[in-house]
Amino acid sequence: MPHVSSSTSPAGRPALLILGILCIAMALRAPFTGVPPLMGLIRGELGLSSAAAGMLITLPLLAFAVVSLFAAGLARRFGLERTLFAAMLLVSLGIALRTQGGAGGLYAGTAVIGAGIALGNVLLPSLLKRDFPQRVAGLTSAYVLTMGLAAGLASAVAIPLAGLSDGGWRFSTLCMLALPLISLLLWVPQLANHTPPAATTAHAPHGVRLWQSPLAWQVTLYLGINSFVFYVAVSWLPAILLDAGYTAERAGSLHGFLQLASSVPALFLAPVLRRLKDQRGAAFCAAAASLVAFVGLIAVPTWGALWIALLGLGTGAGIILGLAFVGLRASHAQQAAALSGMAQCVGYLFAATGPALVGGLHDRLDGWGVALGVCAALCAIMAIAGLYAGRAIQIGRPGPSTAAPGSPARPPRARQS
Repeated sequence: MPHVSSSTSPAGRPALLILGILCIAMALRAPFTGVPPLMGLIRGELGLSSAAAGMLITLPLLAFAVVSLFAAGLARRFGLERTLFAAMLLVSLGIALRTQGGAGGLYAGTAVIGAGIALGNVLLPSLLKRDFPQRVAGLTSAYVLTMGLAAGLASAVAIPLAGLSDGGWRFSTLCMLALPLISLLLWVPQLANHTPPAATTAHAPHGVRLWQSPLAWQVTLYLGINSFVFYVAVSWLPAILLDAGYTAERAGSLHGFLQLASSVPALFLAPVLRRLKDQRGAAFCAAAASLVAFVGLIAVPTWGALWIALLGLGTGAGIILGLAFVGLRASHAQQAAALSGMAQCVGYLFAATGPALVGGLHDRLDGWGVALGVCAALCAIMAIAGLYAGRAIQIGRPGPSTAAPGSPARPPRARQS
């Protein structure tokens, strides 16, 4: 059996570990969301069509889906810490690669960035489950807030940075390299002090096939639909608002407002969840807020700021709840990594179809009504899934969870040798 470090617990250095987690979170969205504001510059220089430019949004989502399948296995073999370190290396390499050469380097770098982000997306919930089992909801909210703020900042400074150098969009995207590099430096101490999840967790007392678990699919459906509607909004909200009569400047500012609003639930949701015996009500309300937002954009688009605020709050709460479900519904850290991989693989594969599907419906029907109606219907399904995924039970364990409200059950004691 592999040697198990005596420092599997984060006690004595939780601040450094949490700081590393938050810095990794900053690098998991900003390199992706910082590109759309630069799309006009990129298309102008490289001569990309609208469809080719759209692949810069779809390609990372496809990478999220594919790489998520292998993340848990890589963590079992090399350890959570080493795999997260490799994730930041991939993000750094991808950022550097996409600024070199023409469209080939741009697409290759985008795919590499997507692979690195996918590893981080899958494994951070498992790390929280293992090292902070009683603080899953709070720390999930913290890193989602950090992720959202970094994404909003990246979007806001992308164009100003491009104007500071003759390199234009290449210089602007290269500046994002600072985030994964800082994360790598902060993560170095963790490489020596932590152990792989396979060595720190025993096997589940009630073994189940995860892909045959209804609860696992309920978590997956909730997270997948939330990702679908969020990335549809990120992709098409400016065009929707322009067609509704907004100016380009106003549409752009509301697009930034969406990302800011999606970070707000991280400020208050964790304390609320700790006071609840389960998360069914919270999951339903998050989906309902997004549903009302899409209906509002159809019926009264002139109230766009209100609907976008609701959509940001709904999708922001949805991602926190979806990621928290991974830890709360899993019975141990190894299962949490596998559930995270399943939920994010299927969820991002589904989300990758969103921008193209909604754009196709708009082109075919010459309007946004039906496309937004599809999103509203999916939010209704998401609300129902949340009523099941939010129950206080765990995969492979019959009956209600014995965990404190808002916290997962204590994981099995580690075997040591």
